[in-house]
Amino acid sequence: MSSYRIIRSEADLAEGAAWLSERDPHMGRAISEIGTLPLRLRPDGFKGLLDIIVSQQVSVASADAIRLRMAAAGVADEGDVQKAGEAGLRALGFSRAKARYALALAERGIDYGHLRLLPDGAVIERLCEVKGIGPWTAQVYVMFCLGRADVLPAGDLALQEAARALYALPERPAPKVLAERAEAWSPWRSVAARALFAYYRLVKNREGL
Repeated sequence: MSSYRIIRSEADLAEGAAWLSERDPHMGRAISEIGTLPLRLRPDGFKGLLDIIVSQQVSVASADAIRLRMAAAGVADEGDVQKAGEAGLRALGFSRAKARYALALAERGIDYGHLRLLPDGAVIERLCEVKGIGPWTAQVYVMFCLGRADVLPAGDLALQEAARALYALPERPAPKVLAERAEAWSPWRSVAARALFAYYRLVKNREGL
């Protein structure tokens, strides 16, 4: 039985949001403007990690189109991806790089059950050993697929821009600077990340970006 705090429900998010609001007035203001924070949990395991790769750096519509083609072609697990090969994945809409990353992941044979037992940092380290998986992908997996409560992908540009707007900073904070600021949000950094993602969308709509 792990001792890691897991986010499973909106009630868990509300607990974290209340904690953050008490300790950080700026975060409290953002959460008040946002209202209910999005849960956004994904399945864990190969399918969840592959879905993160599919959705990375493309529009929601493009990612959804790839998912529909994958479902129609019956491409879901490691064996399906290996059988499809690079050409088959490209035909489904994967870029050349993403097709190679998906194949590298499928061939890796990760024990996802074991990952659930590891600390956040160890999970991220293991995943980053796979070709094409960097800190952002690994952190998003830990946060949204494993439901860990204390992870924030400081390299995410949307989070950096949200922090710039929320704290009236002269420029987007560098990943190291945002990570240092996020230490004050522990043990609820994953809730802070959700708040910043949602606040980024508010700012975009407000500024017409």
